[in-house]
Order: sequence, then structure tokens, then C-alpha cells
Amino acid sequence: MSDPTFRVGVVGVGWAGQQHLAAYQALPNVEIVAIAGQEAEMLASLGEEYGAPHLFESWEQLVELPELDAVSIAVPNFLHAPIAVAALKRGLHVLSEKPLARNGIEGRQMVDAARSAGRVLDVAFNHRLRGDIQTLGGIIGSGELGRPYYAKASWMRRRGIPKIGSWFTNREMAGGGPLADIGVHVLDYALFLLGEPKVESVSAVTYAELGPRNIGGMKWETAQAKGGFEVEDFASAFLRLEGGGTLVLETSWAAYRNPTDLIDFSVLGTEGGAELRAVGATKAQVGDLHVYRDVDGEIADYQPSAEPGRAHAAVVENFVRLLGSPQEWPDNDGSQALRRAEVIDACYRSAAEKREVAVA
Repeated sequence: MSDPTFRVGVVGVGWAGQQHLAAYQALPNVEIVAIAGQEAEMLASLGEEYGAPHLFESWEQLVELPELDAVSIAVPNFLHAPIAVAALKRGLHVLSEKPLARNGIEGRQMVDAARSAGRVLDVAFNHRLRGDIQTLGGIIGSGELGRPYYAKASWMRRRGIPKIGSWFTNREMAGGGPLADIGVHVLDYALFLLGEPKVESVSAVTYAELGPRNIGGMKWETAQAKGGFEVEDFASAFLRLEGGGTLVLETSWAAYRNPTDLIDFSVLGTEGGAELRAVGATKAQVGDLHVYRDVDGEIADYQPSAEPGRAHAAVVENFVRLLGSPQEWPDNDGSQALRRAEVIDACYRSAAEKREVAVA
């Protein structure tokens, strides 16, 4: 018996939407039925490239297509919730770009809609699927390092503010700056590596020292910037975890630091420790991974090998796999992504109120 063919639509024709389209096209049991986007030339070009029979300017038209099984959402954050809720109410499965939504309130609406519809709500947390993070996750999960009790994780950029003056730097549209944008990736892969402990409370700080002065974007973007920087450009958070563990997060779009972007993670456990440094961030397909242990009282450190990650290809492949596994739908309703959103909310509240905040 052949695998069923899933008919998908993609909302958004920017970089993220193009990643989804390429990943879907690579799968034999997926048909790209529709694309929606407001950039007419790009929409037409992608429609021709991927053979999509339906092209729409509005997402509302796309989600009404009767032949769709699933929708990918790759548009600004303020549109995630309305598109997802509408699609789920139509009985469609949803794969959304991160973050889940601008905040936990919108995220809860999305999760409730997924549960009511009995459909999948997945989020593109592609960094947890990096080969080095998967390898380190296996090591920690095996108990080799004992009980993790202290961890640090970051994604730091020197000049990486995306499009100063665009929706990315508008608080109402984005919900936040680097903490909501790339920091949610850091939170996701760190909690994944630590075995998904509950975050009990946070103490966070945010700063906007460079962005408001049009410092920290790409040269051409900075030159064209018209102001309108309403979010942070750096954030740091101290998270207390259930069971007594601690996680420290740092993330920046712009900061006077090494010019090369960095994604990293380090952990101390009762029986060992580990460090991962991906210098170059997303350009480093495999990071520098070290495990620190003693055996019979002697240092027994080593460097595990890891395969390159597959980014959005792996995310989309897993999403499509879920579509063919109805027994897994109830456990993939976006709840985990909602917990990330609620932690981010608590971080922003802590920074604003200058105090430690409990996570609901």
C-alpha cells in the first residue's frame, strides 16, 4: 500500500517560506497546492518553480481551499495566531515558524484550536535538530553526565538586527526583539538538552543600547533605516528549574563582541560536563563538541563526532511524518511551544518590573 499524498499550502514567500517550499518539494508524498504572499513577483516566481496551481495574495483565501491537508505559516509573528486558528478550525494541520506567537495568550488560543480540531500544531524549532545538539542530547539523556544542575546557552550576534524599522523591530508586530526571535531557539534547544524540566521562575534583563541608534544592522539596512526600533537588542535571563537546576540564557542581535556569530551550550552535571560551540552560528553545520568526564579518578574527556543538521528539511520531514501518524496528533498540539512562549513572557515581565517572576 502506497503512502498517502498530503496537500499543503505555504503562507509567506520570504526566506522562511522558501525553506518550507524546498523541504516539501523534496518529499515524495507531498503536493504543494497553494502559496500565498503579498510580493507579486516572488509569488509568481515561486508558483512556477514549485508548480503550485493556486496563488493568492491573502492567507484567508488559501486556508479556504477545500483540497488542503496542511498549512505552513512563514509570515511576521503577529499573523501566526490568526492564520493558525483559522486553519485549525478548517480542520487543517499547521506548521508555524517560531515563535509560536507574540505571547502566551495568543499561543494558548492556537493550542486550544489544535486540541478542539484534533489536528497537529507544530513549530519550526530547527536548531534542536542540529546534529551536534542531537548527539549531545543523547549523551545527556543516557545519564553519562549524571544529573545536570547548571547550564548556560546563548546565541550572540555582533551585527544582526533584521531590517531595522521593519516589523522585526516593531513591538506590536513582533512581540519582542532577539529574546523572542533567536532567544526562543536557545530556550528550546537548552530545555530539550536538559530533558524538558519545568521552568519555575525567571529573572531577566533587556537592553536597547544600539538598535535605537541604528547600530547593529547590515550596512545596507542601517543606511536605509528610518528609526522605529521599539524592542531590545540584548537580553539575559536566569531561569530556576524544577528539581533545583539552573539555566542562564543570553541573546543579542547587536553587541560589541567578537564579529563572528556564536551559538553555544555548556552544562555541568554530577558525573560530567559538556560544551558545544558553533562559531559562525547557522553557518557552522557542526559545532565544536567536548565532553568532560573522569574514569577511575583519571580525566577521560573526549570529542564526540556529529553529523551536519538538516535545518528546515528535518522540521518539515518530521511534520509530514506526523500527518501520517494520527495516534501522535494529540501529543503534538503545540503545548511545548506554548511553554516556551510563557517563559519568554515571564522574562519580559521580569525585565520590565525588575524582579524575579514565577512562570505559570
